[in-house]
Amino acid sequence: MTALLELEGVTKTYGPVGTGAEVRVLDGLDLALQAGEALAIVGPSGCGKSTLLNLVGGLDRPTAGTVRVDGEDLARLSEPALAAIRNRRIGFVFQQHHLLPQCTLLENVLIPTLPLRGSASDRRAAAGRAAALLERVGLADRQDHRPGQLSGGEAQRAAVVRALINRPALLLADEPTGSLDGDSAEALGDLLADLNRSEGVALILVTHSLDLARRIARVRRLDHGRLGPPGVERW
Repeated sequence: MTALLELEGVTKTYGPVGTGAEVRVLDGLDLALQAGEALAIVGPSGCGKSTLLNLVGGLDRPTAGTVRVDGEDLARLSEPALAAIRNRRIGFVFQQHHLLPQCTLLENVLIPTLPLRGSASDRRAAAGRAAALLERVGLADRQDHRPGQLSGGEAQRAAVVRALINRPALLLADEPTGSLDGDSAEALGDLLADLNRSEGVALILVTHSLDLARRIARVRRLDHGRLGPPGVERW
């Protein structure tokens, strides 16, 4: 069975090659993720976790190696094709929620549906899904509020809903609890694990928090540009 996500020999360097100033962030990294699977990647700040997610999400291209989503080599796609995959197949949750302050919560959640330009019935269906997801994460009474009227945890839950609105196959979460207090971080970690199971969306979560990582079925450490064996307990 073909994996949803495949990384083979992925290397990422920064700086001019061959000058001695080259920095190798990822070094021949291999990874496979099946549909519906969940993986937490741990490591300290600066180890390349965000770089890895940017490559998986098609926001950057590897220096060497291949990144495939649904069998498509992302580096070979045109920018429009890559944008379409990011919009339809991949959801992103970042450390900061990046909600638009001038829009209501419901409007923010629906923004990823705008490029799809569906029929009136499609737009009604999207609005219904948005409302249902907001209710599920405890934000039903907040959908007409603007981001400035929300707590940090509420805003981040809304960002998760926005990432799921187009039913992506893969959800990428980059230090999603980094700006939250302990209780909010714990609740968001539980939410991501629950949505992975109930929505059937594959999940890659990168974090420096082992408490958060342990809520995910598989845990691996990123160290010296490569992934260690499963079941890491400390780094």
